[in-house]
Amino acid sequence: MSRLSQFGNDLYTGRRTIRFVENSKRFLIISIVLVLLAGIGLAVRGLTLDMQFRGGSEFRVSTTQTESFEVRARDAVRSVVPNQAVNVTRIGSSTVRVQTELLDDIQTNEVREALAQEFGVDGDAVSGSFVGPSWGKSVSNNALKALVWFVVLVSILMAAYFRTWKMAVAALVALVHDVFITVGIFALSGFEVSPATVIGFLTILGYSLYDNVVVFDKVRENTAAAFASGRVTYAQAANRAVNQTLIRSLNTSVTTLLPVGALLVVGLFFLGPGTLLDLALALFIGIAVGAYSSIIIATPLLVWLRRKDEDVVALEKKALRYQNARAKEAAAAKQDLVLVDGQAVTADGSLEDEKVDVGSGTRAAESATVTGRAVHKYAQTGPRNQPKRQPKSKR
Repeated sequence: MSRLSQFGNDLYTGRRTIRFVENSKRFLIISIVLVLLAGIGLAVRGLTLDMQFRGGSEFRVSTTQTESFEVRARDAVRSVVPNQAVNVTRIGSSTVRVQTELLDDIQTNEVREALAQEFGVDGDAVSGSFVGPSWGKSVSNNALKALVWFVVLVSILMAAYFRTWKMAVAALVALVHDVFITVGIFALSGFEVSPATVIGFLTILGYSLYDNVVVFDKVRENTAAAFASGRVTYAQAANRAVNQTLIRSLNTSVTTLLPVGALLVVGLFFLGPGTLLDLALALFIGIAVGAYSSIIIATPLLVWLRRKDEDVVALEKKALRYQNARAKEAAAAKQDLVLVDGQAVTADGSLEDEKVDVGSGTRAAESATVTGRAVHKYAQTGPRNQPKRQPKSKR
């Protein structure tokens, strides 16, 4: 833990740096691959909708005879309704859930009797219910309306808070990235999408937004200081903001994933399919993807959107002039500095007070002076107008 704390402190102070913005193309390739896989999953397999969306009948059998329950339940249903699509799952240790297409009242009663006979229980131990497809459509429509309102309000809020619409665009792209990949994973894996899953998707938006706001707030602080000092470029200031908030983002994600993972384990191994499992699964996938996008997608995209702004271009020219001059001063003083992402670091790893950057972390040439002229290594570096030593008088 001490090493992790030291690593986070080094990232915050600038002793170490990870060049997220400079290497954004490499990270972008990973996102493109994930998005393509998600798109293929949605186009080829599609989403497996829960019965509450497509409509159908559901039976629950209270029994402890769960050996080969899938085959036994499926055979019991098909003895009444041949060629019926049947989905059988176990909930907890004493309940078998059977889902079918929508049946009429006569077929429902016959299936209940067949299930009771198959599992050796009374008719009262088998419950039957049905859900019409209109209920699922209502949930879908309300979720879509909530999504539209969320996007509109978030765009207005972020544009007003950060005073630039480009930050709002970068954050929204990260939100779409998170939800699309999460939905694509559900399509590829075949997990059912229930109303609880939709709630999980909407919750992901809020979590991803929070993570982006934390990073962007630090970006705004660093870039404001950069515009005031003119010592680092916009990209360098933004990259350092990501480094400074990296450990915080990871800690937040891990502390959130741990309880959600616990809920996922409980729902998967103890409670079985249901609202808890559907919600926990959506949250677990979405939070993991959101932690990635807030670091890799949002800030590099913001830098790319602002790369041609007049103030950003002027800052880059001013910062590079300052950094070149500072590098020559360091070389003339033979400090042997390695300049990394807004911070000058000496050869022994100590930090300089000045926050400078030469972009790629190059070492200044030792033969350069402040004026850029090369000097001999044995040339005099001290004051030149020293009084000459007087010869000793002879007596």
